[in-house]
Amino acid sequence: MTEPIQGPAVAEAMKRACAALNEQNEYLTSLDQAMGDGDMGITLSKIATALLAYVDATPTTDIAKFLVGAGMTANRVAPSTMGTLLATALMRMGKVAKDKEALTLADVATLLQAADEGIQQSGKAKPGDKTIVDALHPASETFAAAVAEGASLAEAGKRALAAAEQGRDSVTAQRSKIGRASWVGERTEGKVDPGCAAFVVMLSALVMPAAG
Repeated sequence: MTEPIQGPAVAEAMKRACAALNEQNEYLTSLDQAMGDGDMGITLSKIATALLAYVDATPTTDIAKFLVGAGMTANRVAPSTMGTLLATALMRMGKVAKDKEALTLADVATLLQAADEGIQQSGKAKPGDKTIVDALHPASETFAAAVAEGASLAEAGKRALAAAEQGRDSVTAQRSKIGRASWVGERTEGKVDPGCAAFVVMLSALVMPAAG
């Protein structure tokens, strides 16, 4: 049985995701330049850098407060579309983590679901619109199903990552329907959605150490 995930492990996971976003800045920017306004990598790197400083300065004894504070930090440093979506996800996760000093795998599944629902509502997007939702939603559902089957954190994470990658790839051929990318129209067909790619980058950073 997997041990409960303590606050310091949550902080470490956030640091890994942020480091990955910084490392993939140019890649994500190139994807966004192909179908948006080209600033996603810069925006996410700005958020990642701010969150790395936030993690170092913030206690994790109250996981809910930690996550909500991270969301507020993301919103403050990058009040853009993606900044708002990530802020919403973090704050929704914080809300469902209320009063928890540690997380079970079922709790993690609930947090992912809260992030998914928050981003769908905030971005007015649904699966198939070619947004970050197309990677996040299948990952959330797959992780929850794996946990329900009794899978370990590492195994559930690997399955969720595979689902996110499949979701990203499944909409690549399609035309974007939401946000600035939708203005470009048919030019988005065959292009990887930068939001999907960003989620896969973050999830990969979380999953790989757990699986190793």
